[in-house]
Amino acid sequence: MELRFLGAAGTVTGSRYLVETAAGARVLIDCGLFQGLKQLRLRNRAPFPVPPSSIDAVLLTHAHIDHTGYLPALLRDGMAGRVLATAPTADLAAIMLPDSAHLQEEEARFANRHRLSRHHPAEPLYTRVDAERAVERIEPVAFEVDLPIVEGITARYRRNGHILGSGSILLDVDGVRLVFSGDIGRPEDVLMHAPRTVERADYLVMESTYGGRHHEPVDTMDQLGAVVRETAARGGVVIVPAFAVGRAQALLVQLGRLRASGDIPPIPVFLDSPMARDVTELVERHAVELKVSAAEWRQLTDFVTIVNSVEESKAVDRRRGPMVIVSASGMATGGRVVHHLKVFASDHRNTILFAGFQAPGTRGQAMVDGAHSVRIHGMDVPVNAEVRMLDGLSAHADETELLQWLRSFEKAPVHTWLTHGEPLAADTLRRSIQNILGWECSVPEHLERVQVPSPTRSG
Repeated sequence: MELRFLGAAGTVTGSRYLVETAAGARVLIDCGLFQGLKQLRLRNRAPFPVPPSSIDAVLLTHAHIDHTGYLPALLRDGMAGRVLATAPTADLAAIMLPDSAHLQEEEARFANRHRLSRHHPAEPLYTRVDAERAVERIEPVAFEVDLPIVEGITARYRRNGHILGSGSILLDVDGVRLVFSGDIGRPEDVLMHAPRTVERADYLVMESTYGGRHHEPVDTMDQLGAVVRETAARGGVVIVPAFAVGRAQALLVQLGRLRASGDIPPIPVFLDSPMARDVTELVERHAVELKVSAAEWRQLTDFVTIVNSVEESKAVDRRRGPMVIVSASGMATGGRVVHHLKVFASDHRNTILFAGFQAPGTRGQAMVDGAHSVRIHGMDVPVNAEVRMLDGLSAHADETELLQWLRSFEKAPVHTWLTHGEPLAADTLRRSIQNILGWECSVPEHLERVQVPSPTRSG
């Protein structure tokens, strides 16, 4: 069979891996949107490398947009095969894909209104109607069940602890097991159970987001509590750009525990993200997948004020501290959080607290790197607020944890490809895997095609 790296090669975004069998069947693992730098985002507008109509099935590892966000365009352009995802992933996609379409439609309208695009008129990559049709096509499936995909191919989902519903995919193709790790979570995550191990893989495609990096051995609740206490003491506002799926919910649980123990003052906490609100409601329905029971979840989040309308969001901006605002997006690339940043970033009493990886080219990365101003809606907004990073809540395993996950394999795969990482991170992890584990490992290029030997040829 042939494996083609159509995305997430040399970058952490746009996950797309195409498997083609000797009989001509095509299965796409993930169908992500490229995000971040403009040269990456332009790939979303390029024709798909193979005719969408030639793809027999799409399997989604989890619901994040860099793994699902191109699906509406692929289906609109002719992909007629099956789309499979775990039940929680299907439910999350029903929230996230229409939201992605809405943001694109809003950006197109804004560009047309202010003549900011070289294309007249600017068009969204896909519409909300496209996204809703894509949601209807997703078949929810269970973990740890062998799923027939097409003749000669079966798949099995295995929990990997990244976000609600996320899993590695064990793809068996004519006797060859090809494992796609998906994004691997942390063993001690606030909400998710530890990633399950994979005993066997003939070939492995693995993420490398945190290659060469190691999460600080710190208590994230202590960090979070200290930031809230310090900012509240000076009458400031804590703005938390948070990923709406997973990160926002973990932060709410942490804040709830801090309030319950008296470690932070009982200041107002607002959740201002329509998507995070919907995901928060969804989490309770899928609490069986989490470390937190449904009853504990309700108890810990009862103090949060949910901001629903735009007018309510504007009213929050008219308030003054102390208070905490948890809002999306997590890299400050869009959503309501950018409006809060316009209001609060210039005041030195406030704190902007990032709680996860910031991709190159995003406002989040600029602020973490010390930018004195960021451009929002055509304006240069001064950044006088304290900018802090909460590393401990990352939903990605670090290099030590990735290596520990690999040690669970009964024997080394014939070959391992490292994807979903910036070039330095991927290559650092490659050297660690080769030097420490002695495995054959490489980092593929964008659009690279590799021949995967049959069991006979591989011995």
